[in-house]
Amino acid sequence: MNKKTYLPKTEAIERKWHLIDADGKVLGRLAVQVADLLRGKKKVIYIDSVDCGDFVVVTNAAKMTLTGKKLDQKTYFTYSGYPGGAKLKPYSVLMQEAPEKALFAAVKGMLPKNKLADKQLKRLKVFRDDKHEHSAQFAKSK
Repeated sequence: MNKKTYLPKTEAIERKWHLIDADGKVLGRLAVQVADLLRGKKKVIYIDSVDCGDFVVVTNAAKMTLTGKKLDQKTYFTYSGYPGGAKLKPYSVLMQEAPEKALFAAVKGMLPKNKLADKQLKRLKVFRDDKHEHSAQFAKSK
């Protein structure tokens, strides 16, 4: 019984493009869906040590929602590395100024904390409204 584990070659991985409309969707649930597509968890060839995910384009990020009192209570935290360099921004302000950052931070937190996460995050494209420059990829796939 000499069974070998299948390990996909990086050249053989076929990357698809997914377009997700965030209009009316909850931030956390959308982030889970996007993170799974970036990692390739729905693919048959999925192995957590190999980057086999797809490209994801999210539009209408400004129309995402947060449930409960998160809009008032949740804060976005950044730290420059210097003493006193911590910046806290409430999500009510963040969702008005840069909703793309809110989704990006949520997806980043759901990816593994290793070198693969950087490669996977480069395939995430988030846009505030429904205009984006990746329409050629979706026209090609149809």
